[in-house]
Amino acid sequence: MNTLNPAPRANMGKGEPPKQNVGAASTRDQSDAVRARSGVWFRFRRHRLALLGSMIITLLAVIVIITPDLFALDPYTTDLKAYRKPPSAEHWLGTDSSGRDVLARLIFAGRVSLSVGIVAVSIYVAIGVLLGAVSGHYGKSIDNVIMRLADIVMAFPRLIIIITVAALVGPSIYNVMLIIGLLSWPSIARLVRGLFLTLRERDFVVAARSIGVSDARLMFRHLLPNALAPLIVAATYGTAGAILTEASLSFLGLGVQPPTASWGNMLHGAQSISILESMPWLWLPPGLMITITVLSLNFIGDGLRDALDPYQVSNSK
Repeated sequence: MNTLNPAPRANMGKGEPPKQNVGAASTRDQSDAVRARSGVWFRFRRHRLALLGSMIITLLAVIVIITPDLFALDPYTTDLKAYRKPPSAEHWLGTDSSGRDVLARLIFAGRVSLSVGIVAVSIYVAIGVLLGAVSGHYGKSIDNVIMRLADIVMAFPRLIIIITVAALVGPSIYNVMLIIGLLSWPSIARLVRGLFLTLRERDFVVAARSIGVSDARLMFRHLLPNALAPLIVAATYGTAGAILTEASLSFLGLGVQPPTASWGNMLHGAQSISILESMPWLWLPPGLMITITVLSLNFIGDGLRDALDPYQVSNSK
C-alpha cells in the first residue's frame, strides 16, 4: 500500500518553488536576530561586575532624579547654627562649612556630575564620529588633514590643556562640558576611521556603491551601524573619564562653581589638613560617590566589550 501523499509529487514537476521556503527563510532570519540579541544579553549577564555596575548606575540615576523632589531636599538652605556639624538624625551626613545639608548637596551634585559626563561625551562622540567617518570614507588628503589635526590635539597633555582653557574662558558648568567635549574627540575619530577603513572594502559596501548610493547614506546608513559596538564601549569609558575630569577641575576651582554642588567642588574643602583629619563627612561621601560611579561605568564598559564582541574571551564567571 502506498502511504505517501501524492500531492507533493504532483507539484514537483511543475517547476514551482515550495511556498513554505519564503516563510521559513523569514522565520530563520527573525530567529537569527533574536539569537544574536539574546547572545549579547547572555554574554553581558555572565559579567557579574557589569551587572552590578548597571544596577548601581540605575539606582544612582533614580536617586538623583526623584529623591530631591520627593523629599523636598534643598542644597542651598544654610543654617549657621549647624556649622560643620557631624552626622545626626536631622542631618544624616552632617553639614558643611556654610551650614548646608551634605546629603542634599551630594544628591544634587550627582545630577550635575552625571550631566557633565553625559553631555561632554555626547559632544565629543558626535565630533569624533563625523570627522572619523569622513576621514575613513574619503581617505587621501582629507584623511591626512583630519588625522594630523587629531595628532596635534593628542600631542599635548589633555588635562593640562583643559585646565589652561578653563582658566582662560572662566569656570562654569557649561564651559566644563564644552571644554571636555571639544578637546576629547581625537580618540573617537581615530577609532571610527579605523573601523571605516576596514568596512569600506566589504561586499555590502561595494554593492551599495554599485547601485549609486550617496556618500552620506553610505557612511551613516551602512557603515556607521556596523561600527556602533566599539563606539558604545568607548562612550561608556568616556563618561567615567569625563566625570573624573570634571571632579578634578571643580576640585581646583576651575569647574562647577559654588553654590552649585558637584562632587568635585564638594571635595574642595578637603585641601585643609584639619578637615581631612577631623571632618571626614565633608569629603568622604563625595569621594566615595566618584569612586563608585567611575568603577561602575568601567565595569559596564568591560561587560559591553565582552558582550558586543563574540570573539572576546570573557574572564568573568
